Amino acid sequence: MLITFHSKVVAEVLMLTDHASALLQAAGKPVGDKIPERGVFTVEQLGPAISGIERAIDEYRHGHEDSEEDDDKAPASPMARVVGLKERAFPLLDMMRQSQAAGAEVTWEVSRGW
Repeated sequence: MLITFHSKVVAEVLMLTDHASALLQAAGKPVGDKIPERGVFTVEQLGPAISGIERAIDEYRHGHEDSEEDDDKAPASPMARVVGLKERAFPLLDMMRQSQAAGAEVTWEVSRGW
């Protein structure tokens, strides 16, 4: 399933449920077994949410440092690289930062389909 994030400041962000779940948890929203149908980050919650996602990115990066390429191996093709948490989180983080600067909340809802 897809999760759609909304803000009055920027375009919608669509994300797969598995990826959105990890980011919502990092942002301080209790997700449990299932993402709530709808939710909101108030303007006051955006600062801590952004910090939480940034911490999760740092932890993810430090946990995957040992998987860096060896100098003896040929560099991996850009198409063969794994998409990390930083890349997955970027659109949502950008939305949150712009919304915070404009004093707007960020909401999400479970999308019913394409």
